[in-house]
Amino acid sequence: MPQTSAPTTPTTRRKRFDRSALRADLRAAVPDATAALVITAGVFAWLYARVESGASMTLQVMPELADADRYWMYWLCQAFGWTGLLWAWITVMLGLVRSSARPGWLRLPVARIERWHRTTSLTTIGLMFAHAALFFAELVRANEDGAGWAGRLATSFAEVFVPGVYSSGTGRIAILIGLLALYLAIPLGLAFYLRQATGSRMWRALHRFVIVVYVLSVWHTLLYGTNLWYDGAFRTTVWLLQLPVAALLLIRLLAPARRGERLHLRDAARRPGALPLAARLAGRAAAAATVVALLVVAATGRDGGRTPGVAGAGLNVTQTQVWVGLAALLAVIAVVVHRLRPAPRAGAAAARGGEDAP
Repeated sequence: MPQTSAPTTPTTRRKRFDRSALRADLRAAVPDATAALVITAGVFAWLYARVESGASMTLQVMPELADADRYWMYWLCQAFGWTGLLWAWITVMLGLVRSSARPGWLRLPVARIERWHRTTSLTTIGLMFAHAALFFAELVRANEDGAGWAGRLATSFAEVFVPGVYSSGTGRIAILIGLLALYLAIPLGLAFYLRQATGSRMWRALHRFVIVVYVLSVWHTLLYGTNLWYDGAFRTTVWLLQLPVAALLLIRLLAPARRGERLHLRDAARRPGALPLAARLAGRAAAAATVVALLVVAATGRDGGRTPGVAGAGLNVTQTQVWVGLAALLAVIAVVVHRLRPAPRAGAAAARGGEDAP
């Protein structure tokens, strides 16, 4: 009967991108983004005042930036960068709390924490893009080597948005890893809205790689943030803020919210496959080692940062090493996608079988 094929139509034509959920989260992110803009304005005013008073440590490296009125886009770019890092910290903390076994004292509903995590993630992506866009605008304004506006736009766009093109000083590495963080944040952060096409298991697995985006963002800040090269207390504060992230990551690995992800050594002998068990044990050991390393760095202050009176510190990481690391990360992601790809739907297979039947 022709009516029998109707129930399979919605499943075979399911939307690949959940636009309605994205629109709802964008609307819910308006207060969050407004707060981020207010804080960005405050950070900009603070950076501007430090430049005007000569207290900014950036001026020791780039004294030409002392004209705050002329280079206001650069300082606004820095303000967006700092707010973006703060929002990245907030959204990572919320994500780790959401995906960990909820303690009894936490009375917040899980759905609310998850909504906050999604809205702060969207705000973070917007702040990251604004940070890059303002740097691009500043380079267009200051670039005197380009042949007219077309040359300025092309040169500045390549330096800001094409990974590996920027070739000056620490920016050779810092801008490269900052761009990789931005370009990884978009697909990994928006994977939630593709869950109907990829399946829940795959989007959860892909979303876990967002922690790499956060690590790259912190690395970018510590390497290129001239505001904290010589500010010992400020730099130490940035390091100390990573302690709760590392501690929550360890808690997340030891006590995940989903029971199927929990590690039970007593059941290891009855579970097939030693590789998943080894991977989970390695993750927990790495998180514990990270907590210890952060404590040592914060206590000693020896993190490879700049030293007053020293001409400069050489880069101990090359672009080749960064590209190799990216290739390894993409290879791991490809393996995860391959292993967790959704199986062909029974309805679709039956439909194909009916079409192929004589």
